[in-house]
Amino acid sequence: MAHKTYFSFPKIPFYVFLLFFPFVQVHPVAYSQLDYRFYDWSCPRLQMIVRNNVWAAIRNDARIAASLLRLHFHDCIVDGCDSSVLLDDTEDFQGEKNAFPNRNSLRGFDVIDRIKADVENFCVPQTVSCTDILTLAAREAVGLSGGPFWPVLLGRRDGTTASQQSANQQIPFPSDSLKTITAKFTAKGLDLKDVVVLSGAHTIGFAQCFTFKSRLFNFKGSGNPDPSLDPSVLSSLQSTCPNIDSSNTNLAPLDSHSTFRFDNTYYGNVIKKTGLLQSDQALLDDPRAAALVNSYSNNPFLFSRDFAASMVKLVNVGILTGQDGEIREKCGSVNY
Repeated sequence: MAHKTYFSFPKIPFYVFLLFFPFVQVHPVAYSQLDYRFYDWSCPRLQMIVRNNVWAAIRNDARIAASLLRLHFHDCIVDGCDSSVLLDDTEDFQGEKNAFPNRNSLRGFDVIDRIKADVENFCVPQTVSCTDILTLAAREAVGLSGGPFWPVLLGRRDGTTASQQSANQQIPFPSDSLKTITAKFTAKGLDLKDVVVLSGAHTIGFAQCFTFKSRLFNFKGSGNPDPSLDPSVLSSLQSTCPNIDSSNTNLAPLDSHSTFRFDNTYYGNVIKKTGLLQSDQALLDDPRAAALVNSYSNNPFLFSRDFAASMVKLVNVGILTGQDGEIREKCGSVNY
């Protein structure tokens, strides 16, 4: 049953909004139907509803902040931000939930469903897209974890199909080279800088052992650990992820120093060669990427600013507006 009790939060200072507003770059044709006040009439309490639900979810499970951000990224990087990642399989398509990078690891669907239920209850029904809800939820997850705020244009619509094959092809893998990861980003209109700064999202959350275990025991078939992994963390990780199949789903923090706080510690870990994923340490393989890693490690304000700017780019990848797509009644299924 939908509830009507809302928690109160301190207002975001106006200067914080102004700080990141200059980084919004909107193509006048592609995004002409997006607006910051798109739901002012149909759902004036939208952002408060999203924030309250995300806050309650984090209070119940601190891991969910990273999960919501990852859910949003895995949506946008596959054929654009259209909430296709939320769709269940149908007779017409195999959805993205069971693609290899997502299977048994994506979380947060229940949070989005609760937000959608509240929105349908308190707003004009079927006017707010699941895509906008997921976009706002990811921003709130970052902000409530201590990270930056960025303005979000609204008015995206929901896709009507999903593709497991596309998810398998387009989502970066932890074992991908920096060249491969960058190619997957540039295919979406992003660049190397976006790769480095959005990798900073690994400042919160956990990874399952199977995503990095080869670094601990048999790196690239060598029979030895990854030489780029500092020995000081090797034994601890081997204890968490012993070399047996039953450990594959064990969890290790992506940033053991500030696991639930969104900060720039991740970049210091990469410099010290204690980054958890192979893709984290790969950032040092390119001089341009390595220079950015050093800059973000030394300047938390720069990281916050650039992360906000990259998120603004990401949330406008491949969006549907106007008469394209639909406004789903339920986020897990298309309308019939």
